[in-house]
Amino acid sequence: MPMPRSRVPVGVTLAAAMVAIASGMEAQIRVNPTTVDVNSQGPTTVFLTYGFTADYQPAEAVWCRDLISAAPAVGLRCDPTRLWGELPERYNLSRSSGIGGFTDIMSMPASVARRAYQAAAGGATGEFYYVRHFASKVGAPDQFVVVTLRLTGGGARVPLSLTDVTMAFDVETPVLYVARGERPPAFAAQMTYTGTGRLVGRWEVVRPGEELPEAQDLLTEATLPLEERGTQRRYTELARFNFFLPPTGRFTLRGPDMSRLPVDVEGTYLILLRVEASDDKEGDSDLADAGTGAGVVHSGAVAGFPLPTLRYVVGSGGSEQSPSRASGLLQLVVPAEDARVAAGQPMTFSWSEDPRASTYRLEIETLDGGPILTAFTQRGVTAYRTPPFLAERAAGRALQWRVVALDGKGSDVNLSVRRRLALPAAP
Repeated sequence: MPMPRSRVPVGVTLAAAMVAIASGMEAQIRVNPTTVDVNSQGPTTVFLTYGFTADYQPAEAVWCRDLISAAPAVGLRCDPTRLWGELPERYNLSRSSGIGGFTDIMSMPASVARRAYQAAAGGATGEFYYVRHFASKVGAPDQFVVVTLRLTGGGARVPLSLTDVTMAFDVETPVLYVARGERPPAFAAQMTYTGTGRLVGRWEVVRPGEELPEAQDLLTEATLPLEERGTQRRYTELARFNFFLPPTGRFTLRGPDMSRLPVDVEGTYLILLRVEASDDKEGDSDLADAGTGAGVVHSGAVAGFPLPTLRYVVGSGGSEQSPSRASGLLQLVVPAEDARVAAGQPMTFSWSEDPRASTYRLEIETLDGGPILTAFTQRGVTAYRTPPFLAERAAGRALQWRVVALDGKGSDVNLSVRRRLALPAAP
């Protein structure tokens, strides 16, 4: 008869219970890492490697507070009365990998973290479990494989994972149209993440007529099994980046120099954010420990979703919300891109005229949007001379500027792209 369900006895470690339950099994499925720190206040994504899965079909994956015996199957499974969630199918990026192995991307949602935090606040331990079920394809007992999760603050001891990425131009528009040969406005990617480490990657652009990327091409490199890395479709590279992400959870990645974006051929262009795998000890998978090969798989900047893209169209067109209106974007005249701000000297800014403008608003700010100076001019006045303290107010921070045209009600009717300014050289 099947063994009755029973909870893991107090004082018996999870590893000891697994050994006892699976004694005599030569092909027990193994996982690495077996224990992972996760963010207690939001989602976390973890790269997991399983070994000895050749004769098994992966099934459901769930999170729970307590474990019970999986008999007559092998291992421990979740107590059905303490389930906290199941891995959604849309986040299931698992696939075969290595020598009889299997790669799983555990994308833990914020709802599971909230349940675990509430349980810990109520007196439970800060540990809970992720259990993946493997169904046998040859008539052997099914197996349940457990990964222990520990609540932390989401900082340095948590795997470096991207949990949300959004990309947008500096102008609000559903479809950006630019004239042939005209520079598009700047853009940036807003990221939320767990852990800490290096964000390494590149910007690429898909030109009109080129084959569009598939969802597989938009995954971060760390999301792929080791043997699939380097196989994603490549496009024209615009620039590379390499930044250290502190354990703060948020980062703004500015786009490349806009002069690098091609605008020579009419058509639709696609800007791609390509994030490469980086060395992150907290998220490493040891293939030898999992029994599916040799070496360590680095998975810094893993993400459980394809990264977003940005689209712009070279040619005529537009919409009510698009800044590409009949008269075109406001054109900046002087100063030129990367013009140097002279310390203690006034500076003149000028731009093209828009017949609908009642006033113009000149905005000078830091690259991350911090205001430095805002000035207004009346209709017909398309130049402004700044006070001599502009360089001092910048306090060593890089600057950018743009002009917004306003109608009589104070609503935006047109605007320019942003241009960068260079600060005076240090003495």
